[in-house]
Amino acid sequence: MRIGIVCYPTFGGSGVLATELGKALADKGHSVHFITYQQPVRLNVFNTNIYYHEVRVPTYPLFDYPPYEVALASTMVDVIRNHDLDLLHVHYAIPHASAAYMAKQILAKQGREIPFITTLHGTDITLVGRDKTYEPVVTFSINESDAITAVSDNLKEETYRSFQITKDIDVIHNFVDVKRFNKKPIDAFRKVIAPNDEKILVHASNFRKIKRVQDVIKILASAIDKVPAKLLMVGDGPERPMAEELARELGVDEHVRFLGKQEQMEEIMAVSDVFILPSEYESFGLAALEAMAARMPVISSNAGGLPEVNIEGVTGYLTKVGDVAAMSEKVVELLTNEDKLNIFKEQAYEQACRFDIHNIIPKYEKLYSRFCRMEPCF
Repeated sequence: MRIGIVCYPTFGGSGVLATELGKALADKGHSVHFITYQQPVRLNVFNTNIYYHEVRVPTYPLFDYPPYEVALASTMVDVIRNHDLDLLHVHYAIPHASAAYMAKQILAKQGREIPFITTLHGTDITLVGRDKTYEPVVTFSINESDAITAVSDNLKEETYRSFQITKDIDVIHNFVDVKRFNKKPIDAFRKVIAPNDEKILVHASNFRKIKRVQDVIKILASAIDKVPAKLLMVGDGPERPMAEELARELGVDEHVRFLGKQEQMEEIMAVSDVFILPSEYESFGLAALEAMAARMPVISSNAGGLPEVNIEGVTGYLTKVGDVAAMSEKVVELLTNEDKLNIFKEQAYEQACRFDIHNIIPKYEKLYSRFCRMEPCF
């Protein structure tokens, strides 16, 4: 099949999943056309089945805000025409679903049908989409999609609660390339981070308020008197300066490393022990799943779709949002019991294997096959 994938090209979960999906589809022989304003960060391989089309947004003094949605729709039309795409798969409702609808209507006037599938990822529903400025367009665009998917059961339920959606939503969970994250740790790398054999904690996010990154610093500060540990903070965002200041105030700054955005997360996770994700909300928790694929137990909040990924008492622990004391207690429990830690590591890996990319990609192919113009589809 010839598939157009529209996504944000950033480190966020929607962009990561869309890019990894496209790469996997290309490996299976499909032609995949990425349409976005810059090359996706995870699009770091050469594959003859992968194409990238940049959305160029002209700037004019008339516009205070460049009309990206219009430029995106026009680029979609151009790519569909010139490469004879079978369908569009747009990730994150705003503005990709509405742009896809516009492109579909333009092509329909020319006698060309193009179906589009919208995948909902989280904040496009739970945060941005609920804004009254966007809600009517989001509702309309989702309902006009030929198919709708959500990355978790929780997000599906949230969507129905928040919008007047009249169509079925298929749940196709986020996935992970287990082979990529199942790496042997490099002892020399671990020694640099933890020279005195300290345990290593990891948090990775976009450092927005909803991720509660300051809670991660507090968890370390509470646990470090009971177990020697280092903390790796991976990512960047508006909450980073406050987290750095808090680490200094609590006297743990020497035990925390802020690493910024990292593409090779598998190398970091391979040498680490426990992953911390205290978010106020996660539609799924892709970072947690990647950690589990690297054999890391997860200490997380019980918010959103996290209980679908992190199994209480099996792959890690779930606590109430903001319960720093409980999270710290669970961190200490795992890091001071080597046998239990190793059991949880293996159980986390087994859980991640259920979400392996090779188990999930056929579900997307089956969905796409409903809209093929010819047989066989793949």
